[in-house]
Amino acid sequence: MSWSQQGGNGGYGGGGGFGPPPPPDGGGFGPPPPPPPPGGGGGFPPPPPFGPPPMPAAPPAPREPADPLRAIAVGVLNLSGLGIGYLLTRRWIGFAVALIGTGVFLVSALPADPDGVSGGVLVSYLVFLVLTALHGALRGLRTRMSFPPQAPLALLLGLVLLAVPAGAVVYYDGAKDDATQKMLLDRLDKADQLVQAAKAKPFASAKSDYSSALGSYQDLDSKHPGSKAAKQVPDRLQTFYTAVGTPYDQKKFCDAIEPLKYLRTVPQHIDGKALGSLAGWPDDRLATSLYECGMTELTSPAPDSASDTGKLGELLTTFPKSPQAAKVEPAVRANIDATAKGLGGSDPCGTTEKLRTLGTNAAALPGDKAGVADALKADSQRVDGYVETGTYNCGLSQYKSGNFDDALTTLNGFTGKYPHDKHRPLALKIAIAAEIATKVPAAGKKVPTMGSGGSISVTFTNDSPDAVEILYTGPVTGSFTLKGCSSCSRYSSESLAQSLACKATNKNYAKRTLHLPTGTSYIMQKPIDDADSATPIADTHQFKSGYIYTECAYVLESPFSF
Repeated sequence: MSWSQQGGNGGYGGGGGFGPPPPPDGGGFGPPPPPPPPGGGGGFPPPPPFGPPPMPAAPPAPREPADPLRAIAVGVLNLSGLGIGYLLTRRWIGFAVALIGTGVFLVSALPADPDGVSGGVLVSYLVFLVLTALHGALRGLRTRMSFPPQAPLALLLGLVLLAVPAGAVVYYDGAKDDATQKMLLDRLDKADQLVQAAKAKPFASAKSDYSSALGSYQDLDSKHPGSKAAKQVPDRLQTFYTAVGTPYDQKKFCDAIEPLKYLRTVPQHIDGKALGSLAGWPDDRLATSLYECGMTELTSPAPDSASDTGKLGELLTTFPKSPQAAKVEPAVRANIDATAKGLGGSDPCGTTEKLRTLGTNAAALPGDKAGVADALKADSQRVDGYVETGTYNCGLSQYKSGNFDDALTTLNGFTGKYPHDKHRPLALKIAIAAEIATKVPAAGKKVPTMGSGGSISVTFTNDSPDAVEILYTGPVTGSFTLKGCSSCSRYSSESLAQSLACKATNKNYAKRTLHLPTGTSYIMQKPIDDADSATPIADTHQFKSGYIYTECAYVLESPFSF
């Protein structure tokens, strides 16, 4: 080995040195000398670096050839939603993102409810799956899979794994259906609870609960006909009808009428198939309730409206051919006869009023549809005869009990309405005694008789310009009228009347002489023409044998007197 130095401006000798000269191309052992510095300057070159020279960089590995089938397999594997394509191509971040996306979707979708997954969430997840499939396919085009080694087998695995989301859909649909069934059963249960709660309330306050429950039953039957809840609706309707009709079962017939009417409207809302025989369930019960309640109304005051004939009238028009309607007329007749038996009892006035009401109500019943109109009219006429007797008995009872004002009103009404009744003559006398007794109660201690006449002469004279009615009772009872005196006038004072009344010889007084028995008699004198401003007066008289009695009627300026 030799070493030489080529130089520029200096050196040893004129280009000579030890050893052979260098080859023209600068060859020799070792690397060629570096080129001279720019500008032709000389000098020593930099020493070589310590250690061995650096190894040259390895050439880049050749790219994996594209495999479309593998790309499809990776994309299909990602469609399962589990990121399996990313897992087999060792794309860890993509695998994690796929699992997170599916987890978020599951959190949103589970547990299943009747409404299912919202459309926005479902579309978002489907877009996410498509993106992971496309992205996975792009990455799998030139990336080998760790397993399986062959793309067709991977594709087959991907197709098999598609059963996972398909199975999940089937499972979710089943879970959704179960949730829907549970929701419908819950709705059915709530309706049942409403019915049970309403059963204990009066119908007026319970009606809204019943209607709400009925709406739930109708909705289940019509909108969810195949559901478990809908299949139970017919049984629930049976319970519903029984609950609404509870007052009938408790024999509260008047209270049962409105609930049973309500049940007759149910077929307007529920399909007849679900109702079955329940459609006609209320009819017989309603007819019975109308009959039973209507019988209690027979002796109630007649309704204000002429068109309102009560429960019996409603029965005769709504169910005219029913067995209950056929019982109405015989029941009315029997009720009239049974009530009439009380006319001779302790309360003839109350009995008479009941009979009067019975007659009015019987006459008002619409019997045409049921074919009992003529029979009901005859019943009403029979009541008139009972009322006639009852009115007399009532007046007599009022007189005996000391209710003289009521007796007078009742007996005056009786004598005016029934001029041919056999009791009328005595009723007139009792009315006279009752009127006198309103002023002198002792006059009503005894019931007048039909007796007349006596041995005591009593002359009544009217020294008054007004006609005067004289009423008397005692051993005999009667009345008569004295005409007014046209030439007579009112007296200014009681003392003047005592000295002058009935004593003028030039006046034409109206007079009447009675012959009364001895004993106590009660006499009332009351004006007729000036009845509104004058007050009747009554006195007690003791009539004895051997005396002749006179009575003079006169009028004071104020107050009126006899």
